[in-house]
Amino acid sequence: MEIDLNCDLGEGCVNDAELMSMITSANIACGFHAGDPATAFATLSLAARHDVQAGAHPGFPDREHFGRRELPCAAQQVYEDCVYQIGALEGLARAAGRPLRHLKAHGALYNMACRDPKYARPIVDAAALFGLRLLGLPGSALQTLSAGRCTFVAEGFADRRYLPDGSLVPRTQPDAFIEDPDEGVRQVQWLIREKGVQTICVHGDNPHALAFVRALRSALERQQIALRPFR
Repeated sequence: MEIDLNCDLGEGCVNDAELMSMITSANIACGFHAGDPATAFATLSLAARHDVQAGAHPGFPDREHFGRRELPCAAQQVYEDCVYQIGALEGLARAAGRPLRHLKAHGALYNMACRDPKYARPIVDAAALFGLRLLGLPGSALQTLSAGRCTFVAEGFADRRYLPDGSLVPRTQPDAFIEDPDEGVRQVQWLIREKGVQTICVHGDNPHALAFVRALRSALERQQIALRPFR
């Protein structure tokens, strides 16, 4: 059994370098919800040094709320904002020698696109335009609309709890996060077995991210789950 381990980086958190050495895919902020050109270039260069595959991580233009506030907007605006962000990061990726391989929407945009075709369709269109694989929740609108347009990669979360409908428990609820690595491993096993996920996300902005990811990796290895980039 094997799984990809991805993390959202380039968002101004202090642990990017340490986390990069422990993951297989990095979702790099494109500057709307967090990050800037210098940070993105440094993160892409770091990914190249560690042979970690890189992806674009576009979000809503809402730095005040870190892209985690749901913003109603037209599908065309979502498409234009995503194309703008991905295009900018693609240029930096070329300069850093680490081509982009995938796309994962950030925060509120991700959650809205997983449940609402209005927000999913422009993200699928952007992924298809750039020839990128698209990460999203299994059974989501993103997966449905990806058919025939772009390669979909089912994603699960090691450090977030789920609602019965397969969506994530909102961050505003006290039980939204998993802090025990052993519980995280049990959830990863369930996600692989029951949901067919190909990649697992861990959040770099978690204050305990380094300890959690170290323990998670060790526990996965004990369970003979190898870490490999998704295909």
